[in-house]
Amino acid sequence: MYSSINSQGVLEDIYQDLYRILYLCCFLKIEARILMYQQVEIKVAPEFVSDEAYQLSLIGDSLGMNPSAFSARLVKRSIDARRFPAHYLLRFDVFTDMVPDPEPALLSEFKDVSEAPEVLIIGAGPAGYFAALDLIALGLKPVIFDRGKDAQTRRRDLRAIQQFGIVNPDSNYCFGEGGAGTYSDGKLYTRSNKRGEILRPLKLLVEHGASPDILVDAHPHIGSNKLPKVIANIRETILHHGGQVHFDAKLTDIILRDGEVKAVRINDKKEYKCDTLILATGHSARDIFYLLHQKDILIEAKAFALGVRIEHPQGLIDKIQYKQSPRSEHLPASSYKLVTQVGEKGVFSFCMCPGGLIVPSATAPGELVMNGMSMSRRDSPFANSGTVVTVSEGEVIGYDDAGPLKLLEYQKMVEQSLFDKGDGSQKAPGQRLTDFFNRKISASIQENSYIPGVYSAPLHKWLPTMIYEPLRQAVKDFGRKMNGYFTEEALVVATESRTSSPVRIPRDKESLMHPQVRGLFPCGEGAGYAGGIISAAMDGEAVAKAVANYKTTR
Repeated sequence: MYSSINSQGVLEDIYQDLYRILYLCCFLKIEARILMYQQVEIKVAPEFVSDEAYQLSLIGDSLGMNPSAFSARLVKRSIDARRFPAHYLLRFDVFTDMVPDPEPALLSEFKDVSEAPEVLIIGAGPAGYFAALDLIALGLKPVIFDRGKDAQTRRRDLRAIQQFGIVNPDSNYCFGEGGAGTYSDGKLYTRSNKRGEILRPLKLLVEHGASPDILVDAHPHIGSNKLPKVIANIRETILHHGGQVHFDAKLTDIILRDGEVKAVRINDKKEYKCDTLILATGHSARDIFYLLHQKDILIEAKAFALGVRIEHPQGLIDKIQYKQSPRSEHLPASSYKLVTQVGEKGVFSFCMCPGGLIVPSATAPGELVMNGMSMSRRDSPFANSGTVVTVSEGEVIGYDDAGPLKLLEYQKMVEQSLFDKGDGSQKAPGQRLTDFFNRKISASIQENSYIPGVYSAPLHKWLPTMIYEPLRQAVKDFGRKMNGYFTEEALVVATESRTSSPVRIPRDKESLMHPQVRGLFPCGEGAGYAGGIISAAMDGEAVAKAVANYKTTR
């Protein structure tokens, strides 16, 4: 009885407070509108994923309401293929009184910064470009230097490496406008759970021409055919608001005085004065790591991962994942994510590209590096993924003289040794997956997506034992987890080695500034603080805020 009376009293207090609020709103002639909102998740067959009327009827059934009595906004779309048949899970924000006003465009907060204090940025990848956008929003002028070319011009150098095996060390699949992600698939995955931070770079991408689908898809993806235009639009925004972007502009020196950044030298020629420098050069800018080490600027060896690319027929992966062949026209090319532990070594799939291609990603002549990409439609008949083994500083023997560059030199050695065993081109050594496991040279190499070509080779002998043996055990385990994965239809090619930077440039956790050099702000993948387009963009935004704080408080 006491509990019942007490609950009634609480309700009366709530009603009285609500009455007072409404009375005050009326007295002040303020319109009081109570927004009724809830989230509803529905399950739909693939053929109904674009049928809005059908989806509204399902939401109405769930709420016991007529669809005319509410409005719904899709906030998340994912695929559940754990049981046959595969279906979509759609999550909606449902409003039964009114739909909130749309948020203003993020670009609306940007002002002209052509006369504002300058911040120099090295690197026009996602970390550098999103740092630049945030600096503009904060009232600072970004001045960007990139060793490569703009996204459109860069294509000529990609054709040269694909068709003729010619590697331009300053313009390739890793270097140039947009960084490695521009022509390497445009996946927007991140493991971060800070959804608010993720949404800002996604919204900025949409405002620069990306599909709004990336705001709702569980695994958003733009595609290598569409991302270059988005990146070019970001450049135009930077220029329009007074920033600067310089291509074919390679950082060759950092000028320091009394432990503080004073200037940079570009192309061994011109000096640009600065008191703040964002270093966002990407995971493959080895010359930057050498430069920092030569100048006694603290850097550290960082664990990375190294292995191979494994390619399957896309139809096979669809059959495994969707349990149907061919897959429904309303389902996208299927993907997978695999991980296992072999002793103390972690082995995992990396940068899986459904409906994609394997591409040559060397950044210097004389090395062999693989990566994956896919177009927006993901309509290639092949699916490929990096399959890599963790490599830590303690297990690499013989490179102690390199100091913090120890793992970088090991990475280089593997890439160059695989190249040296070939014919001097970008042709890749390969094996059928079953032969890779059985330590046999493949009698033939199946049709595949790698344009420079694949030749049969004993990867079981050519790869370092500490890489091959964990891979060998892992692919068998992956076959148990994905029935059909372990097959002679799958092709193994080497090497997949640029999963992340083998060097970290340290920074203070609070100021995000290098602990030894005032005004130097390491940023993104190359510094060891990101692992993909979105995480790099988020890090760029965080560093921009740190720079703004430094400039206002110094």
